[in-house]
Amino acid sequence: MARPVGARLGGAFFIEHSPVCAKKCFDNCNRVLIRITARSDPGPLASRSPFLQVDRPLASTSDPQTRADKLAVRKSAEQDVLMREVDEAVRRDQLEGAARQYGLIVGGALLALLLALGAWLFWRDRQEAERETRSEQLVTAFDELESGALPQADEQLAPLATGKDDAAAIAASLARAGIALRDNRRPEAMQIFQAVADNEAAPQPFRDLAAVRLSAAQFEDVEPTVIIERLRPLAVPGNPWFGSAGELVAMAYLKQGRADLAGPLLAAIAQDENVPQTLRSRTRQLAGLLGVDAVGDVDETLAAMRTGGGSAAAPQ
Repeated sequence: MARPVGARLGGAFFIEHSPVCAKKCFDNCNRVLIRITARSDPGPLASRSPFLQVDRPLASTSDPQTRADKLAVRKSAEQDVLMREVDEAVRRDQLEGAARQYGLIVGGALLALLLALGAWLFWRDRQEAERETRSEQLVTAFDELESGALPQADEQLAPLATGKDDAAAIAASLARAGIALRDNRRPEAMQIFQAVADNEAAPQPFRDLAAVRLSAAQFEDVEPTVIIERLRPLAVPGNPWFGSAGELVAMAYLKQGRADLAGPLLAAIAQDENVPQTLRSRTRQLAGLLGVDAVGDVDETLAAMRTGGGSAAAPQ
């Protein structure tokens, strides 16, 4: 049996039995030394040694730099969440403060606005219903007037003609003035016509109609200058009242002895196609009597005379 020999080489013990055993023991001790060295200080030796076993922890789980980055990201996310919560809390406090400070004022203003809107809607509905009622009453009165029941029509028109300046009131007033003229109550009729003509709140067509009717009613009672000044703005071609107003102005000119002004005006009325045919025929005759040619087209004039049943005489 081999004699054991104890020897110390590089911190490891070898037991010498035979050269083969010594070789094996030396290799084993070398592996142990390399493992210890690689674990404590991995370096060139570890990379060169064929006996190094890779049993170290992975760098991704134990790298201090990677852990620090993760901690920094987590800390930044926590700070962002905290800042958002703080901002939300500040905004909530601001809204609550504004609601406490201005809530009553804003609520009162909204309530007042709603009440005003409701009152306006109620007033508008009342006005609309009243206009409809007045229109129906006016139509009924006109039906009575058309049937010849003048007293009944005047009685129904009286409440409509007072208290308001709307179209229904003006129309009722003019109708009452016409009834007064038919009943030979000229002063009352002229007073109503004058009131409507001077009413600036009345629609302009009604005012013009009242002016024409007033001038016709008082033509013999006032100076021609009054008629001319009142109706001159209406006695122009293109105006809806050109025919009626122009004829009265022409008669006022004749009353003044101004045939040189009356003749051309009558001829212009006779040649205006927008004027009623009966009025054109009458003014054509008057213009012919004054020596003014009012016939624009003889064939057209003859055709109009035949259409009118021959009632219009040929111009002189």
